[in-house]
Amino acid sequence: MTPNAQRIAALIDHTILRADASAEDVRRVCAEARKYSFASVCVNGYWVPLVASELDGSVVKVCSVAGFPLGAMATQAKLAETEIALRAGAHEIDMVINVGALKSGERDSVQREVVSIAAACHEAGAILKMILETALLSDELKRIACRLSKDAGAEFVKTSTGFSTAGAKEADVALMREAVGSELGVKASGGIRTLDDLQKMVAAGATRIGASASVTIIQSAGIQSVG
Repeated sequence: MTPNAQRIAALIDHTILRADASAEDVRRVCAEARKYSFASVCVNGYWVPLVASELDGSVVKVCSVAGFPLGAMATQAKLAETEIALRAGAHEIDMVINVGALKSGERDSVQREVVSIAAACHEAGAILKMILETALLSDELKRIACRLSKDAGAEFVKTSTGFSTAGAKEADVALMREAVGSELGVKASGGIRTLDDLQKMVAAGATRIGASASVTIIQSAGIQSVG
């Protein structure tokens, strides 16, 4: 790949989170990720052992989700899900924030949850990305969610699950980047299907992109194969 294409590929979490994803689908995504050296393959927890096996020896990280897609389960459930994924080989966890608790003003509870999940990740040498589900939050709550995620030890804040009412928007990415400064990553996810979409999110401040259309994006940059 050209240096420019390598930079683009290294931004992308190649994602397959559909409920009907099969083992064959997951293996295909892993093969694509190895071919293009994407940042990670992001899957539901059940598939982490398969992904870890398929990506063994590659530079591609294993990413799993916790509390996905609603974020409204007990902290103990999210923690168990996180720990199981980490033991199975996950290097990164994307956890959905408890949107309802945040909107109810229970900020201390939300922050304690993030602290506990971040601690589990860090003990295993993994990183935590906090999914805010920006479509469901006011701008003020987005800022609050960013600040508490930063204070609680997360490495990234992320826009969306891709399963709610809207996905990533440039304005939200810019707001999140302003809220966390340069110390945290910002992941744009949900509805990013083209190279132009990706470039707009990066220009707004994103340092990671979640996409299922990753191959289409990278090929539209003029890359058909590695070499």
